[in-house]
Amino acid sequence: MSGTRTGEAAAPVHADPRRWWGLVVIALAQLMVVLDATIVNIALPSAQRDLGVSDGDRQWVITAYTLAFGGLLLLGGRIADLVGRRRTFVIGLVGFAAASALGGAATTAGLLFAARALQGVFAAVLAPSALSLLTTTFTDPRERGKAFGIYGALAGSGSAIGFILGGLLTEYLDWRWCLYVNVPIAVAAVCGALTLLRDRPGHAGARLDVPGVLLGCGGLVALVFGFSEAESRGWSDGLVLGAFAAGAVLLAVFVWWQSRVERPLLPLHIVRDRNRAGCFLTMMLAVIAMFGLFLFMTYYLQAVLAYSPVRTGLAFLPLTASIVVGSTQISARLLPHVPPRLLLAPGMLLAASGMVVLTRMTVDSSYATEILPALILIGLGMGLTFMPVFSTATAGVAPRDAGVTSATVNTSQQVGGSIGTALLNTIATTSTSAYVTAHLHGPARRAEVVREGVVHGYTVALWWAAGIMLLAGLVAGSMVTAGAPKHGTAAGTPVPESVA
Repeated sequence: MSGTRTGEAAAPVHADPRRWWGLVVIALAQLMVVLDATIVNIALPSAQRDLGVSDGDRQWVITAYTLAFGGLLLLGGRIADLVGRRRTFVIGLVGFAAASALGGAATTAGLLFAARALQGVFAAVLAPSALSLLTTTFTDPRERGKAFGIYGALAGSGSAIGFILGGLLTEYLDWRWCLYVNVPIAVAAVCGALTLLRDRPGHAGARLDVPGVLLGCGGLVALVFGFSEAESRGWSDGLVLGAFAAGAVLLAVFVWWQSRVERPLLPLHIVRDRNRAGCFLTMMLAVIAMFGLFLFMTYYLQAVLAYSPVRTGLAFLPLTASIVVGSTQISARLLPHVPPRLLLAPGMLLAASGMVVLTRMTVDSSYATEILPALILIGLGMGLTFMPVFSTATAGVAPRDAGVTSATVNTSQQVGGSIGTALLNTIATTSTSAYVTAHLHGPARRAEVVREGVVHGYTVALWWAAGIMLLAGLVAGSMVTAGAPKHGTAAGTPVPESVA
């Protein structure tokens, strides 16, 4: 592919004819990584009973994965640039499958936590490799739009697909299959990667910025850990505040070090670029609101409306379908012709309006008339957002920086997910407690008041989520000033600053 990539933007007829099959392989791997953040959620009660996990420790089934994933993404992205993206892609797939098999066979809580952390480590290698392979494979603006539309649809809907698949596997097989299912997916993706994907060799003589690795990854791990623990310990807990302080200090020193070192882990020109910075921030804010939605709707459907795990998963299906339609049928068709912010800002406005519709839900809401329209609006809005973010953030990057740029997009996603879960859950629980205290005047209506209080807490948090979505739209509209891809710099042509 390296011999044809230069002319691909101008003459895509010379591109690798197998590139669309390569996209299937990349999309399969990305889907596996994204859905694993949520597929275990619905299986968690069963796993907790089987392995004797305490209520205080059960969050580590989720946190161990997100902590390792979010904390090590920058390192994974830079390794992909140095060693070669296809090689790290395959290593990530093999390691992820092995960790999944280990987790599925776990006989103790500690082994399950360790396996989930190991999954996160290999996901941090796999995810940036997948996105950077996509970036270097599709450089023609029109084809790039279609490819990133599919990728954005999977990135946006993977979490919802995880709920559906998790519900089906838990109810009809066993919770362990929520982990085992990754093995055949990874085997198929490895076979496809070895036969279909092409990549330029890595930079064998280049050195890894070890101090940058320790500072950057340490700072991200501390931040993600702080947000994860805030959900259960509270924002004023000493451990949580200490983690935030440590993360802030480490990341500040990391930025200072990156401005001085000859070969930085994260070249600062990547985040100084206005369009990329706007995309990273838009992604983080959108995911904060999105993860809050997943958390509340899962509990609302199961605990308040008494849905089964499978029915809960299927209830998310319209959201998934709307994201796919928004990404592949709207964004992918329009992006070659319009500036990205004309998709991003309206997308966030649509998603925010869906969140506002959800704030009207009660203890006996009808799914068809009150929940479904909101999920469709949110799905279309996220579909309009994810694809332009991925495409714009990675456009015009020098090939040697493709991995670390892709990792930065994924990092904003992971950090946003951690913030969203902790922040919005704290808002919800605080509002619930205040409602119950104000309305409970005796034991007669206790159960009813508690249910009403839980739903009230969700609706308050959803108002916050709607506000965060609007803020994301404002950021996208004001910071992302890139023109339509066909009128601007060709996607395969690095901007001068990236070559420096």
